Amino acid sequence: MDKPAICGGIPVRDKKLYYGHQCIEEDDIEAVVNVLRSNEITCGPKIGELEEKLCQITGARYAVVCSNGTAALHMAAMAAGLGEGDEAITTPITFAASANCALYCGAKPVFADINEDTYNIDPSQVEALTTERTKAVISVDYTGQAAELERLQAHCRKNGLVLIEDGAHSIGTRYKGRYTGAIADMTTFSFHPVKTVTCGEGGAVLTNSKEYYDKLKLYRTHGITKDREEMEHKPEGPWYYEQICLGLNYRLTDIQAALLISQLDKLPRFSKRRKEIVKAYDEAFSGLPQVVVQREIPESDTTRHLYILRLKPEKLQIGRKEFFEAMAAENIICNVHYIPVYYFPYYEKLGYKRGLCPKAEKLYEEMLTLPLYAAMTDQDVQDVIKAVTKLSQYYAKD
Repeated sequence: MDKPAICGGIPVRDKKLYYGHQCIEEDDIEAVVNVLRSNEITCGPKIGELEEKLCQITGARYAVVCSNGTAALHMAAMAAGLGEGDEAITTPITFAASANCALYCGAKPVFADINEDTYNIDPSQVEALTTERTKAVISVDYTGQAAELERLQAHCRKNGLVLIEDGAHSIGTRYKGRYTGAIADMTTFSFHPVKTVTCGEGGAVLTNSKEYYDKLKLYRTHGITKDREEMEHKPEGPWYYEQICLGLNYRLTDIQAALLISQLDKLPRFSKRRKEIVKAYDEAFSGLPQVVVQREIPESDTTRHLYILRLKPEKLQIGRKEFFEAMAAENIICNVHYIPVYYFPYYEKLGYKRGLCPKAEKLYEEMLTLPLYAAMTDQDVQDVIKAVTKLSQYYAKD
């Protein structure tokens, strides 16, 4: 990573710039400190306050916060009733949790190919793969761009399926004027440090369904309730509670909730800055014949979590790995999102084989994730543009 730039000359910058980074400010720190000085650092008032704030921002009726985005997906899959013999259709271009959540419930993930321009799941593939065993569709708002939710939702309603929107990338994104979180049957969020807003870890499930909401609350906390209306036996006293289903310990702490409440106040500013960076990248890279920029559907007003640059192998002398290393030599540290889920050995052992989703596999071979986060300076952005331009032109095929 510290070797001289492969294309020769001086690197575009002398300090490493990474693909993602949290933006924690003094008021965020103060919010956490205030909770640490309080009497309740978990299962306290900040949980309800955070859930109410998420509903206010997104327009969803109900929110259940939890320990991380994977927990949110697992809870949503459980609430959807996924079980043995069921199938859930999802995309392979995602973090493994989008598919793993079906396996946690004993169901089978089925991988649908992507739209080669937007990189999101292709609704026509979902429709073709739907069988009598299909119980849910787990769409992913890849990079923050909303999936084609209207068509997916219509298909799910027609076939009696549950639409779970994996919105780990898309808080702040609007689809046809409505925020993600208030559209699908259930929408999950992640608050990992590289996301638009963070609380270290943390997740949430949002829904407009009271039925799902009641289930999600139980699944988050061991299946235990103190609600007398839900109990099967007469309470023995004020200490009494009952476990009425098999849940998990997916609780969030008030420490994390306080941080996220503070971060959510900055969501409009963070979203605006990310859009500015994406616009600068798109304008710069659209004129380079060696690369392709991700296309967005007009229905999605996107708060981008990731910026994907796609290389054109026929226009470059080097492959993705060499381009990745050359960017690192310029002190621009990229990443790749994602390895197709069914490439992993665990999935291979389950019988999944390469070739299932040709468009997704081709995308994986050609893509890089460039730095994108709200705290990037204008100079940081220009350094990324300069490095990509420099390498694209240096390694261009005649």
